[in-house]
Amino acid sequence: QVQLVESGGGLVQAGGSLRLSCAASGSFFRINAMGWYRQAPGRQRELVAITTSDGTTNYAESVKGRFTISRDNAKNTVYLQMNSLKPEDTAVYYCQSSVVAGRSVSGYWGQGTQVTVSS
Repeated sequence: QVQLVESGGGLVQAGGSLRLSCAASGSFFRINAMGWYRQAPGRQRELVAITTSDGTTNYAESVKGRFTISRDNAKNTVYLQMNSLKPEDTAVYYCQSSVVAGRSVSGYWGQGTQVTVSS
């Protein structure tokens, strides 16, 4: 089993910053991609940013230039630095990881952390 534990959400004013963290633990061989998704009320969950094991990153157009994803492979942790936050960034943010264990590759989700940006 793999557990993803997120932290760092909260309430911030527009223009402010937050840093989210997601640590993976459990029994696995390797973590491939790690990413952040978000879901606002009444909307579908959407990809925010993702990073692969070789360091390749990809961002949603709406956050390019404001958000930065990074990972510490030694700690099995992925981060999302969010700057210049806007009210439309308000959502529950979920961490997602693609994990190799034995001969299988499985996806896991964190429990979500609320980010609220006030205008």
